[in-house]
Order: sequence, then structure tokens, then C-alpha cells
Amino acid sequence: MADMERGSGSLRGNSESQSLADGESSFGSDSESNGFGTADKYGFIGGSQQSADGEQEIPPEVLRQRELKWLDMLKNWDKWMLRKHKKVKLRCQKGIPPSLRGRAWLYLSGAKVKKEQNKEKFQELDAQPGDPKWMDVIEKDLHRQFPFHEMFVARGGHGQQDLYRVLKAYTLYRPDEGYCQAQAPIAAVLLMHMPAEDAFWGLVQICEKYLPGYYSAGLEAIQLDGEILFSLLRRVSPVAHRHLGKHEINPVLYMTEWFMCAFSRTLPWASVLRVWDMFFCEGVKIIFRVGLVLLKCMLGSQEKLKDCQGQYETIERLRALESQYMQEGFLVREMLEVPISEHDIEKEHNKQLKRWKETRGELTYKSPPRMHGAKAIMEAEPPSHQDLRQAPTIILNLPLEQNSSTEQPENTEDNKDKKSKDRRESKKSKEDKKQKLNKKKSAKNRKVSKEIPNPYALPSDPMPLLTDSPLHESNQSLSSTEQDTYL
Repeated sequence: MADMERGSGSLRGNSESQSLADGESSFGSDSESNGFGTADKYGFIGGSQQSADGEQEIPPEVLRQRELKWLDMLKNWDKWMLRKHKKVKLRCQKGIPPSLRGRAWLYLSGAKVKKEQNKEKFQELDAQPGDPKWMDVIEKDLHRQFPFHEMFVARGGHGQQDLYRVLKAYTLYRPDEGYCQAQAPIAAVLLMHMPAEDAFWGLVQICEKYLPGYYSAGLEAIQLDGEILFSLLRRVSPVAHRHLGKHEINPVLYMTEWFMCAFSRTLPWASVLRVWDMFFCEGVKIIFRVGLVLLKCMLGSQEKLKDCQGQYETIERLRALESQYMQEGFLVREMLEVPISEHDIEKEHNKQLKRWKETRGELTYKSPPRMHGAKAIMEAEPPSHQDLRQAPTIILNLPLEQNSSTEQPENTEDNKDKKSKDRRESKKSKEDKKQKLNKKKSAKNRKVSKEIPNPYALPSDPMPLLTDSPLHESNQSLSSTEQDTYL
């Protein structure tokens, strides 16, 4: 088994981790991002994950219909999950509308319920200083996460600050696990779609429910899943399975980053989002299916294996995935056709776990059971209706109208006479003010009329002197103000 390290965050056995260990990102450093222009619709200003201009768009009317359907589902989430889960799964496969993706991920993963049941927990963790052992490592990793995305391009910017807060909070929430470098891109993707507190609980659910043990000391869970992937490959692509077995290529050499980062650093961004939509709904089988599709497409025929004469050439081929196999439409279609279920994964997991114990003994870290998707999470921890209640995005605090009827009643004759007198005096005062105002306006009009020059003056007419004209001064002031404002 390939040697794997944790603590400094480096994961030996794949190109991405090697480059990160040297202080570089596979998508370039921050300095390379300077000078890039307009961001794409996902926020990328460059790099390999920036979307192409000709990318197919969903018609607006279709998108509006999907948004209405998702709003209805989120409003009645428990009913939809219990009675119409297949419909929810189908809509996740079609893709969650961008405007509701963050909210939908929270509901699917159970992070919404977790947050409601642990109010103020994130704020409490956020206020603590954190363990210096982990804080130093996290700070070094911040600039490596999606350096071509506008949210993380600035060192010390709001994106990196929120990423630091989320990762620090997790090390305090799970001190037994601490920090693993692969958690950073997971948290960063969540932050692109939701606030820091929501992203924290999303990260908690991924680490505890979807991928338990992936980020623990020794990384035993990811090694087990590597063996599961290799075994399942036999039924999907016997040619690829035979080739990898012949050259004794350990799965951790090519699948570690795929699985630990949920393909967030591998696929084009449109494909990443579609994979994550289905991953939150259906669980880790989606990650397995994507991995199996890529292995089949890259190594699934003798023609494709002509240039892979050994271990080195094979690994290099899997590091340079061909773009046509990663495109959103192709990948989703192929993935949905892979005949791998939750039952298949659990059956193979038990088989590989038994083999592990026979050859290596007991696992060092016993992770909690894996939850296969949103329905399994909800059934394991049934939420209350209050937990699923949607908080309003915008709250308007309107001032209360003062009602004279709430004042102390005036029932005596003296009070009535006083009230009548006050009204007469108020009416007289208003009339006096009106007369004075009319006099001022009349005087001002007379004065201005003397100072306004004749717009149709003849050349022989003497030009008026405007030096002391109030109107002229007013025009000069306006012109100056306009110049200051617009220049």
C-alpha cells in the first residue's frame, strides 16, 4: 500500500498532492491570476475549470419551472422525502437550479437540521482561538484552494477568511480528527453556495455521514474504498480491471484525490455541480460511479492501452483525463447507466473489511456507518417540522403607526373646549404662515425678473451685468457640483 501522510496535509501518490506539498496549486498560484478579465457564470476568472463560452444554457422558461418545483419541495421537504423520494432523486439528476442549489444541499445533507439543533454552536467555535498545530497548516493551505475563483483569488480576502473560520471550527468540533488538506476544497465549494455557518454544517455532514473516516488519521477508509472501487471495476470494465491488476497499480495512486475531494479538483465546474447535486441526494455511490466511468473511458479497450505499457504510463494517463469524458452531458448519462447500487457497495465493503482484518488487523480508527444519501440520513435522524422551517431571507422592521385612539380618552367638557380652541389656533397659524410664504414668493419673483437677461436681445442692446446675480451664482454652483459628481 502506498505510503500516505497526514498532518502537513500532503497525500503521496497523486500529482495534485505532490504539487501542493511544494507550495503550488495544480491550477496555478495567485500571482498567475492577476490580469484576468471577466469571470464566467460560476466565478472563475481563469484556470482549467473556467467554463467555455459556447456552453449550453438551460432555457429561462425551463429554469423558472424548475425553480418553482424546488421551492414547493423545500417548503414541504419532509412530505416529499417520505412520499416522493424518487421524484426528488430525478430532479437532482436533472440538476438543481443555481439560485436554490445552496439551500437544496443543506436540506439534502441534513445540515439544515443539524444547524437548527445546534444553534449558536458555530458562533461559539468561531470565537475560540483554535489549536496552533492545525491553524498553521490551514493558513498555508488557504491560497491553494481554487486560486482562479473570484471568491478566493485575493489573499486574506473574505473568501479565504470564511474558509479559515470553517476549517478552524471543524478542528474544534472534531479534535480527534483535526484537519486534513482534502477538507479545504470541500469547504470551499460549500462556501461558494452558502454562508460560513451553513458551510460548516455541510462539511460536518459530509465528513460524518457521506464520507466517514476519509479525513481521519491513517486514511484507512479511503484505502478501503480504493479496494472496493477496483473490485467493482471488474463488472464495469474487465479490460481496465485486468490491466490495473497486471501492473499492480494500487488504487490510492489514482483515486485518492477523486474521492477525498469529491471530484471538485478534477472535473469541469458544470460537471462538478451536477455530480454534487446527485451526491447529496444519493450518497457515495455517485462518487464510485464517476470513478468507474473515468476508468472505463480511459482504460477500457485494447486500443486505449497501446500507450500504457507500464505503471508509470498508466498513472500519467489517468492524471491527464480526456476532456470529452468529463463533459457534463456525457458524464451524467454514462454515470446513470453504471449498474452499481448501495447494496453492491456495502457488500463489497464487508468483504474488503474482512480481508483487511485478516492481513493487517483491526482498523485504527472505527468510523461511524456510512449513510447512503438524503433519505437514509433523514430516516436515521427524523427532523421535526420546526427544524425544516425556512427562515426568511429578508426581514423588514416597519415602524408601528401611532394611533391617537390609544391615548388617554378625553371625556370632560373642559378637554373638549381646549381641543376646539387648539384647532382654531392651529388653523389661524397655518393661514398666517401661508400668507407670509406667498409674500416672499411674490417678492422673489419680482427681483428675479429684473435680473434675468433677455434671451432675444439685439446686438445693439446693452448686455446685463450678471456678476452679482443670485441666479448666475446658482448656475455656477450646479455646474461645479455636476462636474465633481461625474468626473
